[in-house]
Amino acid sequence: MKRESDRQNGLTLIELLVVIAVIAVLLAVLTPALARAKSQAMSVVCKSNIRQLALSNITYAASNKGAFVLAAQDIMSKNLHRWHGVRDNQNNPFDPTRGPLASYLADGAVRHCPQRVDFRKQDPWDYNFEQGSGGYGYNMTYIGSRVWERYSDQKCGEPTRTTEVRSPAATLMFADAAMAKRDSGQPYYLEYSFAEPFYFVVNGCPSNAWGNPSPSIHFRHYGKAAIAWCDGHVEDRTMAAHDGVNAYGVRSAQMKIGWFAPLDNSLFDLQ
Repeated sequence: MKRESDRQNGLTLIELLVVIAVIAVLLAVLTPALARAKSQAMSVVCKSNIRQLALSNITYAASNKGAFVLAAQDIMSKNLHRWHGVRDNQNNPFDPTRGPLASYLADGAVRHCPQRVDFRKQDPWDYNFEQGSGGYGYNMTYIGSRVWERYSDQKCGEPTRTTEVRSPAATLMFADAAMAKRDSGQPYYLEYSFAEPFYFVVNGCPSNAWGNPSPSIHFRHYGKAAIAWCDGHVEDRTMAAHDGVNAYGVRSAQMKIGWFAPLDNSLFDLQ
């Protein structure tokens, strides 16, 4: 009787295998859903971070006679200043606590995107020369300088003003950003602090005479990038189809880096 009871109360091998199979199926179904939910949560935090950047720049402009923060005022000379920090020499990463927006940000520095992009952070300086930007890029061409008039060291040090932005709700200020480079044949991500438009600006006009800039908008949130506009609102954009090799010999699209539609400068410029 005891043996019969044991057989009735215990699981047979077949029943145990069935239970394991059911658990495996549930894990297979739930794991992608959980990963997507986690990514969506990270996207929400990222949007909050980038919105804070846009609002801090708008507040900065209000305190500085309508002038937006400069993106890289000495990039063509000493190369020590960025919108996100300052450094003492070119072999060091930028210190975000010394950046021009630090006093306007809640934590005194740019918050990093929670997506945990595997950025290179080591010597030499060309691995970390934009470290401190949090994985976000600024519209230097049109908002963080006046190189939309002429690319020169002087124009890098001259600000665009709020009154010059005709459509703030349709002019990009910040975006999720990264740069793709290559080392010994293997591509990697570099922290990059500029959101590059589709065309270079030559003598005040967008032009493809020099080809396209290396793209830097990073669609890292399940194929979407967070975009902060000049009126302070934030939205997701998906990557437009575009294939090409950047200045470092990498197909950026394979690294989820590119541009959103339309493929021109219309959502970057001041019109």
